[in-house]
Amino acid sequence: MNPRRQFLSTAVLASATVAITPLLAQSDGAPAKRISDPSAPLDAALVKEFVTVGHGDFSKVKALLDAQPRLLNATWDWGNGDYETPLGAAAHMGRRDIALFLLERGARADVFALAMLGYVEAVKAMITARPEIARCAGPHGIPLIDHAEKGGAEAAAVVAYLRSLAS
Repeated sequence: MNPRRQFLSTAVLASATVAITPLLAQSDGAPAKRISDPSAPLDAALVKEFVTVGHGDFSKVKALLDAQPRLLNATWDWGNGDYETPLGAAAHMGRRDIALFLLERGARADVFALAMLGYVEAVKAMITARPEIARCAGPHGIPLIDHAEKGGAEAAAVVAYLRSLAS
């Protein structure tokens, strides 16, 4: 066999091996699951659904996150720069259970979620570092104090602190 033909045969064999490796049977005989490309963008409809259910459907949040862990910090743009994460959705709805679950899974905390959860020292630290944060609006233009008020009794200290800034 000439060197060119040998090279081409080897290249074809190597390519075929790489292509079928994910399809080979697992040790239990079941076909291997193809692992999705972790750098590929998430499906937009799935992101929108996850952010939507973050407003209040805890069981669906769990199910979707279990099925696709990369959704954790996904963000949906409702238009005109109104970006929202599932944590942001839970925060302005006062869904402590969903917010804590997402944070436990590694969601990026923000001042709106921390305010709703009643983490007064964290909110104070952020506002001390950047006073304009007290006037920032969250998803859908909802003010920081509204997030804190949604936290109920657990966030009463945050509400009192934010009101003290306005006086």
